[in-house]
Amino acid sequence: MSPDVIGKSVNRLDAMDKVTGKAMYPGDFSTGNQLHAKILFAAQPHAIIKRIDLSKALSLDGVITILTAPDVPNNEYGLITPDQPVLCGPGSNKEFADRVRCISDQVAVVVAKDEIIAKQAIELICVEYVPLDVITDIEVAAQPDTVLIHPDKKSNIVSPFRIRNGDISEGESMSDVVISDTYHTPAQEHAYLQPEAGFAYEDQEGRITIVVAGQWAHEDREQVAHALMVPEEEIRIIYPAIGGAFGGREDMSIQIVLGLAVKKLRELGINQPIKIVWSRKESIVGHHKRHPYKIELKVGAKRDGKLTFLKADITADCGAYMYTSNKVLANATLMIAGPYNIPNVWIDSRAVYTNNLPNGAFRGFGAPQGCFAIEMHMNKLAEQLGIDPIGLRLINTIKEGQKTSVKSALPKGITIDKVINECAVKSDWDHKWNKDKNLSDVNSHLLYGHGFAAGFKNVGFSYGAPENCWAEVEFFGDGEIDKLVLHHAGADVGQGAHTVFSQMAADFASIDIDKVELITSDTATSGSSGSASASRLTFMSGNAIKGAVEQALRKWKKGERPAKATHVYWAPKTSPLDPTDGSCLPNFSYGYVAEQVDVEVNIRTGKVRIINVFCADDVGKAINPQQVKGQIEGAIVQAAGYTLLEKFVQKDGYVKTDSLATYLIPTIMDIPQSTTSIIVEGLDPIGPAGARGMAEMPYIPLAPAIVSAVHDATGVWFNRFPLDEETVLKGLGVIE
Repeated sequence: MSPDVIGKSVNRLDAMDKVTGKAMYPGDFSTGNQLHAKILFAAQPHAIIKRIDLSKALSLDGVITILTAPDVPNNEYGLITPDQPVLCGPGSNKEFADRVRCISDQVAVVVAKDEIIAKQAIELICVEYVPLDVITDIEVAAQPDTVLIHPDKKSNIVSPFRIRNGDISEGESMSDVVISDTYHTPAQEHAYLQPEAGFAYEDQEGRITIVVAGQWAHEDREQVAHALMVPEEEIRIIYPAIGGAFGGREDMSIQIVLGLAVKKLRELGINQPIKIVWSRKESIVGHHKRHPYKIELKVGAKRDGKLTFLKADITADCGAYMYTSNKVLANATLMIAGPYNIPNVWIDSRAVYTNNLPNGAFRGFGAPQGCFAIEMHMNKLAEQLGIDPIGLRLINTIKEGQKTSVKSALPKGITIDKVINECAVKSDWDHKWNKDKNLSDVNSHLLYGHGFAAGFKNVGFSYGAPENCWAEVEFFGDGEIDKLVLHHAGADVGQGAHTVFSQMAADFASIDIDKVELITSDTATSGSSGSASASRLTFMSGNAIKGAVEQALRKWKKGERPAKATHVYWAPKTSPLDPTDGSCLPNFSYGYVAEQVDVEVNIRTGKVRIINVFCADDVGKAINPQQVKGQIEGAIVQAAGYTLLEKFVQKDGYVKTDSLATYLIPTIMDIPQSTTSIIVEGLDPIGPAGARGMAEMPYIPLAPAIVSAVHDATGVWFNRFPLDEETVLKGLGVIE
């Protein structure tokens, strides 16, 4: 293979092992003598635990030990804010850890000789609860006199943001058309193929070692060490093969309790590994969901289509704990204005604690919610003004140097016009909009429509986060480099990151990719990579690998054998939203996306079928075009499920859709009939080889594109989804 491997569709390095079943996922690890753990989840969504009786469970033959709140040295954790107990119950070192705030709270951990005994013991644990008022409605939770989910806080409202830019009254007075509407976006279950599982033991150097699936090994290590009150160096996290994540593995699930169990067994003089595997029901109940949002939006425009003002009020259901609610909300607050130049912007947003399951990171990270509202508004404005929806967007797209709602310009390399035009051309939009407005036969029950939406997505967490990534390379050989060993902690959650790491290392070193050896995702062998989320890993890891390779090459040319170099890449600095007016430098890089969708609506059954999706993404540089296409197609299927059929139901704090029989995800019968991936390569000035992050982009504008296509077909606007059959038939007035 040519050393020039960036831009080539190299086969996935793990493809053969996954196809043949050789790849080891966390649940596959076994030594034959391991013990098994099961978790007792809270039986109520909001209550104080007065007493836990373990006597019957402990008397069961085969039970080794049972862990409860007093066993946790430092009974708190949280990715952003440590507001959640590891185990809920009396006797904790933390105030108010004796209460459960949602049904996913963990109360006790049974360690037994086998899984059957552990399950039996869970059933024998008696917990005495004193019920508290259950608050699941964000409007009620936000009231000043309501019950506090966290008594140590002054309010259930968390992370309020505000943006004040320009004069909103003047903007409204200049408008010829003003549209106001309220949008609701739903919760969504990640539904990754591999439920949570882990295998923990003490390694040869005495470290508590946890083999698990996650998205940021060093953050997992930090949180486990924090709860166990031990130095981070005494905790080791290893990621083997990971069966999907989508943001759902950013927060803790089983990591801390596995580490706690190893610590407890060590104190008892027992040196046996511990294994835990969640069922699908435990997975659905036990990890966070996409945030549901309520968005009130008001936007004005002149008769020529020029936007004049935007006013938004945004409320996110945080659920019982913070998780990444503030980060997701910051993104939604920025994305609600879209990739458009709007002179007057007024936005208020907040997240609200409730007794629902915690809500957190999910592909798009706040952008799908914000994009849905603004893109629906853009299409409604286009209809009222009699302007082509694409034409309206091109009139208003933000240009180089223009300031956004937060009073700073986007980084150089803005290509929103380019992706919109590429999508329009490839989808033959002009023909569809002007000549083939509706294919529907007036005598048929099948109606056809076309929709369009666009968006943008930040790379990295940003908003002041000190974004960095570590990489180490070592060259071996004599005259030529015979082998390049790359140490990197970045998680491959199924997206092919490790293949991309190898491609970039080989290309930067000008060697064949088969000379690259990877040592990955182990805190014992690598520094922190940061998270495999927020569309950041290719961008950050590529820059880190590039820096390490360049340093090693300089040593190699000086005659060092082997030549070894470590590099930490620090992204350009960003800043948080100013609490007064929201001014900030939020992100250091963005990607741009546009999608056109054709749908068929059956007005007898309410079924919406996606016929075509055209998706244009500026990825900067496609490191591996085949994997880019895979990300586009996968995101579209996942977003189609979000838009049309995935209905996550909670009532009074209890989950009603706790299996894949009741929570429906797309099957082969639900995917688009045709998907056209349009890879645009507008090089990012600071990306590795020009690459931008791209895995979230195709997801972001699909919902408004589909819903607008349904409107084009039926004449009905839907301001909430999923558009399942019942919702569509009600909207059409067929049923009440």
